[in-house]
Amino acid sequence: MKLAILSRAPQAYSTQRLRAAAVQRGHRVKVLNTLRFAIDLTGTDPDLQYRGRQLSDYDAILPRIGNSITYFGTAVVRQFEQMDVYTPNTANGITNARDKLRANQILSRHNIGMPATAFVRDRADVRPAIERVGGAPVVIKLLEGTQGIGVILAPQVKVAEAIIETLHSTKQNVLIQRFIAESRGRDIRALVVGDRVVAAMRRVASGDEFRSNVHRGGTVEPVELDPEYELAAVRSAQIMGLKVAGVDMLEGNDGPLVMEVNSSPGLQGIETATNLDVAGAIIDYMANQVAFPEIDVRQRLTVSTGYGVAELLVHGNADLVGKPLRESGLADRDISVLTLHRGANVIPNPRGSVVLESGDRLLCFGRLEEMRSMIPERRKRRAKVRRLPKEPIPES
Repeated sequence: MKLAILSRAPQAYSTQRLRAAAVQRGHRVKVLNTLRFAIDLTGTDPDLQYRGRQLSDYDAILPRIGNSITYFGTAVVRQFEQMDVYTPNTANGITNARDKLRANQILSRHNIGMPATAFVRDRADVRPAIERVGGAPVVIKLLEGTQGIGVILAPQVKVAEAIIETLHSTKQNVLIQRFIAESRGRDIRALVVGDRVVAAMRRVASGDEFRSNVHRGGTVEPVELDPEYELAAVRSAQIMGLKVAGVDMLEGNDGPLVMEVNSSPGLQGIETATNLDVAGAIIDYMANQVAFPEIDVRQRLTVSTGYGVAELLVHGNADLVGKPLRESGLADRDISVLTLHRGANVIPNPRGSVVLESGDRLLCFGRLEEMRSMIPERRKRRAKVRRLPKEPIPES
């Protein structure tokens, strides 16, 4: 394949290793500076200019988009997607992962274990938020911090309030998270490629430092992940829309707690710790997938008037419960089922013999008018149990 690595740091270890792995496997590869692209929307088809000239054809790209150029970098990746060039990490996936709040919001919908988190802006809401996550000490995180920068441990509520007030005064957005004491300055970095973890390491903080990042002086050691941790890492990357990701997890008393999903994970620490060819695993995966470029399914399927994509919930009292999919009547209503979600399991392109159960979620494509009557009601908050009235049983 002809591969372009989008990177502003051609001499960085990760870029060099990815380039070397591609060359060793017989692929043609170039490192292209992300900022030297120009998006060309003047013609009939989407195109790109590079250094003032029309870009030649590429089979695949591997984005290494830094924090400082997220907006422009993801715009370039999105343009490659519109040109049907394969990328393991889509623009949408990179954007989701880059914003810590957005990442937490997405993962929380899918029952991924995470430290209790709150996000507030008004000064009056800070103390209640600290109490909701479990009280002091708490961890305060800048939304766009990297390599441990912008992560602060506040030992007391008043200290936390002062720090948050100061950061808010400088127009910074911060997350308030529970401090996971049992992790003891340790975390796990799992490198996910496709649907598996190809390497994992434990990072241990130095001295009294609670941040375990290597850039903060932490040490690393290889680790064999329990299936529970491997599943959490793979699911987190897939939910974010990333095929190559570094997933950082804390070792909580009740299992893995996902802290962050990194769309451009560094390779030096994990390759050194594990002595595994992680770069080669990434290139091999891309070579196997290059014929299947990522597409925006909703974008492609909603171009026909009256048709669209919707998620339908099978209610407990619905006539569909207990029926095979072929007898559900959906096909007669011009509705096709793309995937069936049952708990944490996903059945892609389900067969007609699959029997529907209460709670199944069907991702469908079809006539919007037909699906509108089947859209589930919005989930409501659980009603609080009120105190008994002064006269529980009124006199007759």
